[in-house]
This record gives sequence, C-alpha cells and structure tokens, in this order.
Amino acid sequence: MKPFCFADGQIISSEKATIHPMDLGLIRGYGIFDFFRTVNFKPLFLESYLDRFLASAERTFLPLDYSRAELKAIVHELIEKNHLKEGGIRMVLSGGVSPNHFSPAKGKLFIFAESLIFPAQEKYDKGIKLLSLEYVRPIAEIKTTNYAYPVWDSIRWKDAGAEDVLYHLNGHLSESSRSNFFIVKDGVISTPDTHVLMGITRKNVIELAGKVQIRPISMQEALNADEAFITSTTKVLLPVTQIDDHEIGTGKPGPVSLGLLEKFRELEKEICF
Repeated sequence: MKPFCFADGQIISSEKATIHPMDLGLIRGYGIFDFFRTVNFKPLFLESYLDRFLASAERTFLPLDYSRAELKAIVHELIEKNHLKEGGIRMVLSGGVSPNHFSPAKGKLFIFAESLIFPAQEKYDKGIKLLSLEYVRPIAEIKTTNYAYPVWDSIRWKDAGAEDVLYHLNGHLSESSRSNFFIVKDGVISTPDTHVLMGITRKNVIELAGKVQIRPISMQEALNADEAFITSTTKVLLPVTQIDDHEIGTGKPGPVSLGLLEKFRELEKEICF
C-alpha cells in the first residue's frame, strides 16, 4: 500500500486509516469496492469505474456523500501525492455501524493507492489452468466485498497449480472469482450473460472484438472450445489452456486471445500516452 489514502473525509497517512470493529463490512462481510489501474499517471477507464461504483452504492443501499466530481478529484490527488505512475486505486465503501447489527447503514469511504504486480509473462505465453467450482456469486452484478468462499477455496486451487476457479451451476458457466470468462470456437467469441459482474475490461474487450455472442455457455462448450481466456483489471487478458484436467484447444494460447491482448495494449497507449 502506498503512503497516502483517503479516509475520514481527508487524505491521510495510509497506516492511520481505521474502521469500527462493529462495521457490517467486518461482522457481516457487507460492503462494496472497485479497483482500477493507473497508466502513465492516468486512471484508466475512470468514468466507467465510477459509473459502476456509484451504481453499486445505490443498489446496496449504502449512502455515499461524495459526488462523481469529488471522487475524481480525490483520485487525481492521490495519484499525485503517491506518485502512482503504474499502480492501482481501490475504492471501498463499508456497510456501516448498524443499530441492529444487520441492516445497511451509513458506511465509511476509503480510497487506497496500491502497487500493482501483473501475472508473470510465462502465464501469458503458456496460458493458465482454472478449476471448476459449482457456485454462483451472490448479487454477482455488484462488486461486493464478499469473497469468503473463493478465498477459502483458494488453498485447493493453488495446491493444484491453478490460477483461479471457473464458476458453474446447472451445467452453465458464469465467471471466475475475479475475472470474466470467454471462449472462442471457429473464430466466434462468446461470453456468459448471467450471474456475472459486468467487468470494465470485459466491456472494452467486447468493443475491441467487434462481434461477441453474450449468451449462456455450457461447461461442455468450454471444454470443446478452440481457445478460452479471462479478463480483469489486474490481468487484462490471460489465455486459459486448461480447465481441471482437460486441455483447451491446442493447449497453447491461441491467435484470437493474443490478438485481443495486443489490441487492448494499443488502446491503453492511445488513452494514456
């Protein structure tokens, strides 16, 4: 974590940021967050992330006493004070201290600046493994702080040499624990349509690809795909070459996945340089 953060209505030393021990964020796991990158000191896709954060606050009934303009000003000040050329900004709104210890209350806003480490280049070159997990994330369309199940399960997939999990229910896929999921078959790109977070990287990859089918995808389709990949803020686009013990396509990153990754990198340059 970088030296300065926003808490208690002001920019302070990050080590002085505190939260009440009875906040719903701690005792119930109730809160929202969002995370985006800075590239060349510029917050990448900031407007889209603020759209999602503001909508999440409204949909989770958590009061947010800051306007879009105020949030933008805080973000830019933090980038400057932390000299955050290439890093991450994490916005967190806690569930608040509730009179009945259960209902949403007026929470606390934190905005942190962080260092960011991308996956090793080897993972982009060789692809990654996902482990299937029968699960649907609660209120998946909102970026909540509730990651208890995948955090608990992470010991299993780390021991198996997997990068992450792939959620499925009743034979259909949704997402990974921190990423969106895509398949490619006969040149056609598809991504699940329900029980997913509308990722900002997902949105931009869909726009870059041009034609993407947003529809139900079965586990069998994924296993039979020519290519598969995940997208997220911190990974951008990682090729998936194995699901459980099943090799995807040739077992190597495919041309569609790698081509989209290159297009995304070019988009970053256009925006931030």
